[in-house]
Amino acid sequence: MLLIGSHVSFTSKEQLVGSVKEAISYGANSFMFYTGAPQNTKRCKIDYDLTVEARNILYENNIELKNIIVHAPYIINLANNEKKESYLFAINFLKEEIKRVGMLGIEKLVLHPGSYVNLDLDTGIDNVINALNEVITPNQNVKICIETMAGKGSEICFDIKHIKRIINGVKHSEKLGVCLDTCHLNDAGYDMSKFDEFLDEFDKLIGIDKIKCVHVNDSKNSIGSHKDRHENIGYGTIGFDALINVIYNKRLCDVPKILETPYVSFNDKQRVLPPYKFEIDMIKNKKFNKDLYEDIRKYYERLK
Repeated sequence: MLLIGSHVSFTSKEQLVGSVKEAISYGANSFMFYTGAPQNTKRCKIDYDLTVEARNILYENNIELKNIIVHAPYIINLANNEKKESYLFAINFLKEEIKRVGMLGIEKLVLHPGSYVNLDLDTGIDNVINALNEVITPNQNVKICIETMAGKGSEICFDIKHIKRIINGVKHSEKLGVCLDTCHLNDAGYDMSKFDEFLDEFDKLIGIDKIKCVHVNDSKNSIGSHKDRHENIGYGTIGFDALINVIYNKRLCDVPKILETPYVSFNDKQRVLPPYKFEIDMIKNKKFNKDLYEDIRKYYERLK
């Protein structure tokens, strides 16, 4: 079964109800959201009644909770401990985010592992291990999914060997998973046109069963550029056919595929529109839409 969705919003007013409705409007059966802005730690209180309402809508639309993902905010940086108070704040905030995700009944939390900044790579990896050993408890239901990164600046986990080291170093590693990101992998130097070879390597090193989510994004950059700039499906350097092969790979058939592709802006720059309904259609039809941007414009014009 194809599990496909996108990033959707989560507001203090509608919370998970709004997220579910947005995903359904795109024709999705999976989705991902932040429980607040990714750039800050401001979070609203989880509303029990809205959560129950959302679960009812999920049930009515045959969407399973296990295929919904939460993404931790970018500001959590577990790789740098130069400022002890900032490091401890990141650890404590991640603990609280795990509780929030658990209150929503969701089992997967994607995490950017962070950047070592003025330290070094090995120290950065050790810092993540130490932090996760502080954060993870043996009885939590939420799995932390470490995301593969592009290697921009001093980011760690642009090499899957880094993730292997983290998994090996964390006491309760059964609570860890991995989130692949196709744009990040491309920009890190992995050839997405040879995805099966990548999966073979991953399986030998870590195990395919650890892959809990795939962020499907094209890339604006050439392979190995370490830049991390997402592009719409089929409009970047990875290409439509390679991404379709990732999405429909039989070894990942039970893993949710999540689009984080850029919103489309038009001439006036005032209107920035989500592409997900149309990209999901392309993926379901396995046919590239060369008129994607024009179709998006026409669709939203009709909704005015």
